[in-house]
Amino acid sequence: MKHTTSYYPLKRSLIVLVLILTGLSLYAQTEKQLVIGEQPVYKVARAKGPITVDGKMDEPDWKNAEVQPISNFFRLDKPAEKQNSKFRMLWDDSTIYLFYECEDTSLTARETKFDGRTYMDDCAEFFVVPIPDSVYMHFGFEINITDVRYDYIVLWKYYNNRTFFISGYNPEYKVKTVYDGTLNNDKDKDKGWSMEFAIPMTAFSNINGVTRPRTGARWAFQAVRQDRNFVDDRFRSTSTLFPVYVFKLDVHQPNRFGLMEFTNN
Repeated sequence: MKHTTSYYPLKRSLIVLVLILTGLSLYAQTEKQLVIGEQPVYKVARAKGPITVDGKMDEPDWKNAEVQPISNFFRLDKPAEKQNSKFRMLWDDSTIYLFYECEDTSLTARETKFDGRTYMDDCAEFFVVPIPDSVYMHFGFEINITDVRYDYIVLWKYYNNRTFFISGYNPEYKVKTVYDGTLNNDKDKDKGWSMEFAIPMTAFSNINGVTRPRTGARWAFQAVRQDRNFVDDRFRSTSTLFPVYVFKLDVHQPNRFGLMEFTNN
């Protein structure tokens, strides 16, 4: 699914991003939230060959990817089935590759609008900070299982302790979901879904030091799964790769993100 990007929203987003990277570091000097060396680290293996984004994980490189469960369940409003989810990530000089593998007995996705509320459906989410000390912003990607996209830049606690989302950020990237079951049917029992991403480094900025990470470099990130089990019920359970401790807030807490480390393995 390809979405065209108008010039002015993208230009505005990039201007805001430059301001963030150059200006918000002043705040970080007085209130540093994420300390390198104290966060969990996910080792990102290098892809040796091409990756086809088809939601199937057929390439041998995926066997070298570190497998981590998305098992930290966040703010359960009522009892919910805690279904298993697995996360993998690879990289090469131009791209970050993600793979979500999720058990799901009730496949549900109602959102069809680009930049709509995909997070209310069965959904995979990925938040990333290419410069880990810049914890007051991050890039967000939220895709439901019919591949409807919501992508944005987050300004965390930007003004009066409020968080703002810039939805005019519409990067080009690939995503494909494969599911086993019947969509939006509460009467049967489904098996699950998998989702594969290919996000180019250039989606994060045009600064070479950011978009061309070297081996050993570390970025901050979080992986999230939204699990909605009934078509007519807005409730869904949320699970994260790294623990989130302040449950009164949402999952956009970059001071609780973990780290990815780019390796040659």
